[in-house]
Amino acid sequence: MQEVLVLYLSNSSLEGRVVAWSRFDPSRESIDEVGDEPSVPYETGVEALRDGWRLFQAAQLVPADPGAEYATSFQRFEFWFERLKEADR
Repeated sequence: MQEVLVLYLSNSSLEGRVVAWSRFDPSRESIDEVGDEPSVPYETGVEALRDGWRLFQAAQLVPADPGAEYATSFQRFEFWFERLKEADR
């Protein structure tokens, strides 16, 4: 079974601070809302790697348009992780 974790970091480095996150765990009995954890699961992307998560997609580094450096938008530094675990039968 695949568990998915999405971490949004403060910058493009896996050592950047986690500012937002979402996790999908299909083994949970009830999935009310993705990302419903009350506290951050990891402080950095490196911590997730050390805990056995595998990184499979990292954010593209796209420069801001001139004059838009401080505009608010989507979270830019998105990293996707997966962890495989045995499914209960």
